[in-house]
Amino acid sequence: MSRVLLIEDDRAVREGVSLTLRRRGHEVEGAATGEAGLAAMETFRPDLVLLDLMLPDKSGFEVCRRIRATQQIPIIMLTARGDDIDVVLGLEAGADDYIVKPARGEVLEARIRAVLRRAAPGDGGPDPAALQPVEIHGDLTIDRKGLLVAKHGQDLPLAPSEMKLLLYLSATPGRVFSRQQLLEHVWEHSYHGDARLVDACVMRLRTKVEESTRSPKYIQTVRGFGYRFGPL
Repeated sequence: MSRVLLIEDDRAVREGVSLTLRRRGHEVEGAATGEAGLAAMETFRPDLVLLDLMLPDKSGFEVCRRIRATQQIPIIMLTARGDDIDVVLGLEAGADDYIVKPARGEVLEARIRAVLRRAAPGDGGPDPAALQPVEIHGDLTIDRKGLLVAKHGQDLPLAPSEMKLLLYLSATPGRVFSRQQLLEHVWEHSYHGDARLVDACVMRLRTKVEESTRSPKYIQTVRGFGYRFGPL
């Protein structure tokens, strides 16, 4: 199973989540502070990070941004119920998803599995066999098999959700997808999910692939409906 780094200052929560995940076969490393978590990134080399937003030494937002500056592994935020502003800020900092505490073991497992699948997506729209493995869209090059995206020949560091969203939208240029459709296919939230996940991911993706986020060429908004890729 996966190697999970849990950055959580509440000892009871840390021990409870760690026990739950270990029983499900995951290898877990716990860290009580942001600095300890950042140090464990180098020594433990996790597949995924569970990150509390309220830490004693530095905010979870800063920890998230520092991880994202060098690595694009999946990050799931742990947040208290009702912290809507924190959720938005965490998503903008680069988190892939969030879980409200306390969370049941099956919820943790489902979110972990979904975000890890996002890190190696294989269902980005139509049958991949029907698509070109390397596509050129304007100044973007998308390598679906290698999971690489380049702009002007320079590789772009995309987080798992950003990569999966771009692959999914670009598989059918011009087709409009609602936020709920994207939540179901990209985030694998089968219930009525949180549209903020989609909007925050679109915002982050635009800063990387667009020349102008105010006049996006690739990730376009269709007011009242959702988002589409192009048409170019």
